[in-house]
Amino acid sequence: MIRMERKMFFLTKLCTVLIFTNCVSGDYPKAQNVSWLSINFKTLLMWDPKPTNYSYTVEYSVIGQNRKKNQHCIRTMETECDLSNSLVDLKAIYSADVLSKPLLGVNSDLIEFPHTRSERFTPYKDTLIGRPEFKIEVSKDKRKITLHVEDPPIALFNEQNQRRTIRDVFADELQYKVTFGKATSTGKKTKISASSEIELEEEDIDPGDLSPRTMTQDYLT
Repeated sequence: MIRMERKMFFLTKLCTVLIFTNCVSGDYPKAQNVSWLSINFKTLLMWDPKPTNYSYTVEYSVIGQNRKKNQHCIRTMETECDLSNSLVDLKAIYSADVLSKPLLGVNSDLIEFPHTRSERFTPYKDTLIGRPEFKIEVSKDKRKITLHVEDPPIALFNEQNQRRTIRDVFADELQYKVTFGKATSTGKKTKISASSEIELEEEDIDPGDLSPRTMTQDYLT
């Protein structure tokens, strides 16, 4: 009986040691340089430094609403979180918090974890759109040049799981600005079009000198 009691006492002490081994007290370094990087609506939240004996959890929300978590950014050792598909309302104003927490499976006696809040972010006006691809078509009589612009695809999908384009988002607000000129002249001209097919007249440019390298395009919203 005494031997059994000693065995039980030893197991109790062992369990106590194991429990406290996985329980951490103290503080964790706050995330630094929290910023948004968004190109073609692929939106990343980024921060520093790389964690060692702790992890990060990202919480985000529309301003004034309850905060949510992205399942891929809970107790993560990464320093970025892809929130592209989480920011559903593209015109809403969002903010995010990066919380410093213990590693997965490790408990802590902290009630509130250190966190750093991001600046506010609105996908609709804050994302950057990459340069579009385009093809050049010259009429048979060489009196007209048509640019066929491909609306850049974005990192979002519709209900049929088809990739959307910037035109699906911006609609009538999307415009292309084309800068062009003759190879024999240093002067440049600009044309703004709401269409993906942009026509240029012979007097504006030499068809024989047209190439993507001598023409730049960007978009206006």
